Amino acid sequence: MSATAMDNVRSATPGQVRRSPSVPAHWPIRRHVAAAETTPAGPLHSVEVTVPAKTNLTLHVGPAHEEWGGRHALDTIYCAIGVNDVVTATAKTPGSGFSLELSGEHLGDLASSGSDMRRNHAVLALFAIARAAGREPDVALHVDKHIPVGAGLGGGSADAAATLLAVNTLWGLHWPIERLRDIAATLGADMPFCLEGGYAHGTGFGERIIPLEDDSSCVQTLRDRGFAGQLLVGAYRAQLSTPNVYSTFDKMGAGDGDDNHLQRAAVALHPRSGEAIEAALAAGASRSFVSGSGPSVIAFVPDDAVARRVRTAWEQSATVDRICAGAGETGHNRPAIPVLSRQTVTLICVPVS
Repeated sequence: MSATAMDNVRSATPGQVRRSPSVPAHWPIRRHVAAAETTPAGPLHSVEVTVPAKTNLTLHVGPAHEEWGGRHALDTIYCAIGVNDVVTATAKTPGSGFSLELSGEHLGDLASSGSDMRRNHAVLALFAIARAAGREPDVALHVDKHIPVGAGLGGGSADAAATLLAVNTLWGLHWPIERLRDIAATLGADMPFCLEGGYAHGTGFGERIIPLEDDSSCVQTLRDRGFAGQLLVGAYRAQLSTPNVYSTFDKMGAGDGDDNHLQRAAVALHPRSGEAIEAALAAGASRSFVSGSGPSVIAFVPDDAVARRVRTAWEQSATVDRICAGAGETGHNRPAIPVLSRQTVTLICVPVS
């Protein structure tokens, strides 16, 4: 599995043949797209997958387990949000190996010249599905990143999940979501969720997923507690190492009343996150908290007026480095990201001409 020189990836464009894989009814394929799509005959040239970020509305952390490689027991409610990465998998000549190309304005450590692309989450996912299928990873991957890196928003996991979905379709494996979920669980705690999206209850070390319907009592209770409306994401140039956050948690424990048990540790390592939470709540946010292991901060807002106040508070206090906006948003015109109660995973397939 040796790396080759970077290839140019031909992305699918509107009007080309679209296809969604065979999946359970609850899987978050956009219904009106799936119903209209057709399956192209013959082999595919490329598959493009758009996959969103995640946050944890609640994240309760238990003890570490040796049988899980030292990972902690988790009880969490996942939620997909409207910041997306796009992964394109393109077939390569047999025996030519894999390649990886990254694009995006905020690549963080991924853009480092010393970064080993074989450790990239998307590449690890490609290797994993290739081993499971008994094939060589002769695939060119292109990752167009918009999810902040090392931010507690599951960007790497989203890219890995998108790669599994893309290659499953590219190679015509037609594996069910349950088999992909088993592969994803070997790569990271939240990767199985990123395959399914929407809302979900995660247990084990986060890999055991039970999808939650939008009208479930659990989701409704969270909405009643202020986890509703639109949200803003305060992001940073700095990144936090998840193992370091857990190590700090082991020493400090959770903060009183924190729905995210890792928040106290993340704020200790990155104090600006705590300042951003305070600024958002003072500006009227219904909820504000560290996303996952941080350092990104989530602020739920009931309407555009409060979203503008939170944005202004963050900008004037310089407690965040940038504020993420959903696709198509510019400036202050649409100041908040919609919460995706049922995440959209869109697959665009291009047949070999």
